[in-house]
Amino acid sequence: MSRRIAYFFSIVSPWSFLGHARLMDLAQRHGAQVDFHPVELGPVFAETGGLPLAKRAPQRQRMRLVELQRWRLKLGLDFHIQPQHWPFNGSLADRVVLAALADGADVDVLVRRLFSGVWQRQENLAEPAVLAVLADDAGLPGAALLARAETDEIRAAYQANRELAISSDVFGAPSYVLDGEVFWGQDRLDLLDDALASGRPPFRP
Repeated sequence: MSRRIAYFFSIVSPWSFLGHARLMDLAQRHGAQVDFHPVELGPVFAETGGLPLAKRAPQRQRMRLVELQRWRLKLGLDFHIQPQHWPFNGSLADRVVLAALADGADVDVLVRRLFSGVWQRQENLAEPAVLAVLADDAGLPGAALLARAETDEIRAAYQANRELAISSDVFGAPSYVLDGEVFWGQDRLDLLDDALASGRPPFRP
C-alpha cells in the first residue's frame, strides 16, 4: 500500500509554489499518494499564533524577500518576488482546486498553472474570468469549476480543510503531513524525502 502525504497549501503562498513541483517529483519517486488540501491561511495563522505578512516585524518582512531571492537562485526558477497582482484573496482560487478535486480531476496540472499565473505570469487570480481561463488552460472546464467553487458543498470542504489543518498541527503553508508528522515549509522536503526513503516511524512531540 502506498504511503499518503497530506499536502496543505494555498495558491497565494510563494513557498507553496516553490515546493510544489519538487513535492510531486518526490511523491512519484516513492510511489506515495498526495492528498491535496488547499487551505485559507489567515484563519490558520489566527488560530496558531501566526501573523499575516503585513503585521510582521519589518525585519521579518525584509528577511522574507531575501529568502525568496536565495531560493529563486538555488532552484533556478524564474519568478517575481513581488508580483503585480499580489497579495490578493486566494480563497476562490483555492476553492477552484477543491471543485476540480470534487470532480475527480488530477489537479496537479491545474495547481501548477495557477501558481505560474501568480508568480511567473503576473495574472490577476482575484478575477473569476482569469481563473476560468487558467482552468481551461489546464484542460479542465473553467466556467463549470468556477460555478461549483461557489457552492455550499465546496465552501464546506474549504472550511473542513482549515479544521483538518488545525487538528493536524499545521500552522503554515506549505505543510506536508506523513503519518501524522508535520514537515513545515518547502525547505523541509529533503527531510520528507528521507522519512519516506527510510520507512522510519513518525517522530512525535
